[in-house]
Amino acid sequence: MSVLDPARTREAAEPPPRRAGWPALRPLVLRLHFYAGLLIAPFLLVAAVTGLLYAGSLQAEKIVYAHELRTDARGTQLPLSRQVDAALRAHPEGTLTAVRPSAEPGATTRVALDVPGLGESESLAVFVDPYTGKVRGALESYGSSGALPLRATIDHLHRDLLLGEPGRLYSELAASWLWVVALGGVLLWLGRRRAARKLRGTTGRRRTLSLHGTVGLWSAVGLIALSATGLTWSTYAGEHIGRIQDALGGATPAVSTEVPGMPPNMPGMDHGAHAQHEGHAGHGSTRAQPLDGLDATLRTARKEGLSGPVEIRIPTAAAPAYVVQQTDKQWPAHLDSIAVDPASGQVTDRLDFADHPLLAKLTRWGIDVHMGVLFGLANQVALAALMAALILVIVWGYRMWWQRRPRRDSGFSAGRAYPRGAWRQLPLPVLLPLAAVTAAVGWFLPLFGIPLLGFLVIDVCAGALARRRARTA
Repeated sequence: MSVLDPARTREAAEPPPRRAGWPALRPLVLRLHFYAGLLIAPFLLVAAVTGLLYAGSLQAEKIVYAHELRTDARGTQLPLSRQVDAALRAHPEGTLTAVRPSAEPGATTRVALDVPGLGESESLAVFVDPYTGKVRGALESYGSSGALPLRATIDHLHRDLLLGEPGRLYSELAASWLWVVALGGVLLWLGRRRAARKLRGTTGRRRTLSLHGTVGLWSAVGLIALSATGLTWSTYAGEHIGRIQDALGGATPAVSTEVPGMPPNMPGMDHGAHAQHEGHAGHGSTRAQPLDGLDATLRTARKEGLSGPVEIRIPTAAAPAYVVQQTDKQWPAHLDSIAVDPASGQVTDRLDFADHPLLAKLTRWGIDVHMGVLFGLANQVALAALMAALILVIVWGYRMWWQRRPRRDSGFSAGRAYPRGAWRQLPLPVLLPLAAVTAAVGWFLPLFGIPLLGFLVIDVCAGALARRRARTA
């Protein structure tokens, strides 16, 4: 029997009388939870499996690229300018864009170069031993997080299935429905009679329901949080979220890179990114002066209290000041930044993370939790546990659907859908606001609204077909 065509005689009968309270709402939530779990779960399963891989990629990256990231040498570190010079000599085709100095004993310095052939938001990361000046390797680096090839591949697999921008629709669909499925499951579990929740020791479908509900209940808060944070950088819903955040004054601020007394985009001021590269095989002043400025800029940043790992962005025509920003995203986050005049070495602007708007802080923390960096290894373990829980809940959900199949039918059969017509049992004071809220959420989250509309169209057509067959019978 088809899932979308549970031809039952009672569905063709007159609508049941309207109920009140949870008894009226439960059939609707149950039917939505069933269809969403059945049809959206494959996307959630892919997101959970790839998310589980990503949770372990942060540690795997340190192991796979240990040669590039670490060095056994110790002693006094060379000036930063000499380390960058070594990277430019090893890769003369590159243009210097940023530097991440070694922040702890044994860590290498990462020099970011813009080289031909790389895509948007990609750079070549050259790893230099800060004690000897030797280049230990070069790898492609992706995005502001500086993900190396292994983690970047898993990240793209989780985000877009390696399909580029069209593939992002899958992850947005999963994020748009994850909170609906999780919240619906919580309501159904809490709405059960206390005696009905105690299913330990039972077998068959009731035992599967117990496992499905218990694990889903304990992981619901984390899954809803992952859904919300995942939507912040989605294609369509993310655009709506960004507009609301900007309207509420929660946009993430940035340090000003203007230099007093210097017009913006002044010709000839691109010495930080391009003029440095000109004649790098020699020792001309065109390149030596900006590299010397790196050491002074780093000293200034340390004096200003920017401790720990930092990134120094090189001046360009559009941004003529050095920008030094902390990159420690672990709790408590250290993300203060300053701008430094390359000519005088004076600080021209400062922006502390403590001064960010609350919404900007919450967005930053939410994204970092989603990526497993805010609380370090504990964050990654929690993410892996959540993804494992989601995988189990999905598998148990499909098992329950299989266990609901008619046993006496011959041939292949699947579990019946729950009876339609649940919305007709809702009182109008509940039905009308619920429909309005659903429409608003569907507009705000297009990949929730469009599939939901598709469910309704299919359900109405299947209901009409069932009633026609009932009249014919």
